[in-house]
Amino acid sequence: MSTPPRLGKDVDKREGIARRIAQELRDGYYVNLGIGLPTLVANCCPHGMEVILQSENGMLGVGAWPYEGEEDPDLINAGKETVTEIPGTSYFSSADSFGMIRGGHVDLTVLGAMEVDAHGNVANWMIPGKVVKGMGGAMDLVAGARRVIIAMEHTTKNGEPKILNDCTLPLTGVGVVDTIVTEMAYIRVTKEGLVLEEVAKGLTADDVQKATQPKLIVSPTLKEM
Repeated sequence: MSTPPRLGKDVDKREGIARRIAQELRDGYYVNLGIGLPTLVANCCPHGMEVILQSENGMLGVGAWPYEGEEDPDLINAGKETVTEIPGTSYFSSADSFGMIRGGHVDLTVLGAMEVDAHGNVANWMIPGKVVKGMGGAMDLVAGARRVIIAMEHTTKNGEPKILNDCTLPLTGVGVVDTIVTEMAYIRVTKEGLVLEEVAKGLTADDVQKATQPKLIVSPTLKEM
C-alpha cells in the first residue's frame, strides 16, 4: 500500500513531533488540529482509543489522510486537504463549528506557530508586509480550547530560535499556550517559566537551551522523548 501524501522530505522530524503529541490524547477527547504539521497527528492516534477530531469548516469525525487514489475531493479539512471520515462522522455549518469551539467543547487543540514566548504567548497567523489569507480559526481556538499544544520546528530555516523571551510578530493569543512540542524537546509552559520535560534522543538539555532564547527550567525528572 502506498504512503499517504503530503508527508514531504522531513517525514521523520515532523512525524516524531506528531507521535509525541498523540501521546497526549485521551479517550473521549474532542480535538482540533491546526493547518500544516498538526494534521499529522490524525495519522498517529493510538489504536483502540476513541478520539473525535473536529475541523472548523464543519466536520466532526475527521479520519487519517487518504491513501493515493482513494481521495474524495468533497472531504476536506480547514486547510483544504483531503481527509477520510470515521463511522458516525457528522457535518454542519461553519457557524455551528465555531459555536462548538467558542463554547469550550474542544478538549485540546494542536496548532503550528511562527513564534512562542516564555509567557505562553503565540504568534502564528501573519508576518507584517506579507500577504495572508486570513487568521483562520486560530484566535478562536486558543481562546476556546481547554488545552493548547504548539507543534513546530524548534528553529527557523536560518537556525534562529522560534521560542523567544517575547514574541515579535502580531499575537494570536496571550498566555494561552500550555505545551510546546518540537523535534528537539517537550516543554511545559508554567507561571515560573518554560520547563524542559523531555529531550529528543541524542540531545542534551544544553543542546535545547542553545536553540532556545528564554532560560529553560530543567525538570528534575528530565527524560528522553
